[in-house]
This record gives sequence, C-alpha cells and structure tokens, in this order.
Amino acid sequence: MYQHKDIKGNVIDIPAGKVVCIGRNYLDHINEMNSAVPDLPLLFLKPNAALCDMTLPLIIPTDKGECHNELEVAVLLQSPLCNASEAEVRAAIWGVGLALDLTLRDVQRELKAQGHPWERAKAFDYSCPVSGFVPIENIADLQDLHFTLNINGDCRQSGHTALMLHKIVPLIAHMSATFSLSAGDIILTGTPKGVGPLHINDTIEANLEDHFSVNTKVTG
Repeated sequence: MYQHKDIKGNVIDIPAGKVVCIGRNYLDHINEMNSAVPDLPLLFLKPNAALCDMTLPLIIPTDKGECHNELEVAVLLQSPLCNASEAEVRAAIWGVGLALDLTLRDVQRELKAQGHPWERAKAFDYSCPVSGFVPIENIADLQDLHFTLNINGDCRQSGHTALMLHKIVPLIAHMSATFSLSAGDIILTGTPKGVGPLHINDTIEANLEDHFSVNTKVTG
C-alpha cells in the first residue's frame, strides 16, 4: 500500500489522498501535442489507487496501446485548503517531489475524439508513481526547479518550473476554489515536452536537480 515518504525513505505521517493534475501547463508540450492553450487551468483527477512508489518497478498496462511518460513536479499538502489565499497555500505545502502521470495515449486519443473525459487514460491503477518528497523549507524557489527524465540512459524530458503557464501557488489556490483539497493530496503541476511510449524493461532515471534522483524500471 502506498505511503507518502521523504527522500530518505521515512514515512510521512499524512494519509494518502487524491491526485489533482493540470494539463497543458507547458507551452512546448502543448505544441508537441498539437493542442490549444486553455483559457483556464485544465484540471483532472487521479484516485488514491493510482498512487505507487516510484522506486519500485513501474507497472504499465500491456493491452491498451501505448503508455506514455509524463514527468511532473509534485506538491504534497499537509493541511486542507478551500477557497485558499496564496499565503494559506504556502503554509499548507509539506514538500516537493516528482511524479509520473502515466497516460494511455491511444485510449486518450479515442476519448478526445469522442469528446469524453480522460479518466480511462489517466486514472488507472498505478498510473501515478511518486518519488519521496523534499521538505518545503529546503526548496528555495518553487518556480526555479529543474527536472529531467532519462529513459535507457537518454534524456527524454527536461523541464524548468519557471516556464509554467500557471505558477504553482496560484494554481493550487485556483484548485481549492474549484473543490476542497485535503491533507495528503498530491498536486501534479504539468509536464514539459518529450512524452513518449514506455516499454517493458526500460530503465528510468528521474532527477530533481540539486535534490535527488530516482532509478527504476518498467514491468508489466
């Protein structure tokens, strides 16, 4: 069963909640997907069952077409938020890590074509592998975080939070005005360009520059 942990592997005493995600938060990813820039933050959810430990082998479906990587900065909340101010958001953040928003791309294309929600492509079991979290007091600037994803030794994604269309603290405040956020919820803040298919036995290295690196592999 998934539990939040810090980067040293210590369990964080906050129950695991839901995952709240934003789509299309980096212009380079919007362009690579031939998508439009949304007028408002594009929000979707992953349930508790999507959470898993990124240090363990990643379980991907093998019968639903391509499963793509989407590496994102993840924010762990330690207290609830509802219609929160930016000051309240800052006080509610426990720490920062990385997560993979695993996406069944062929399924998502079919859903988009039919005008249907994305959950079948985004919210399946184990679709959100999560790293340990760095305490927020060790993060100098949420909008100056560099992160990378290497697949089989090659860099596939490289992101910098300064390039987000919607910055982290105001984004979480906006989310909290849409629906209540709980202690233990994780916020995924969007992915840069470089999404692509994962394959069984791929090796993965996810890095949050100056903070930590996670090595894992893909299984079915």
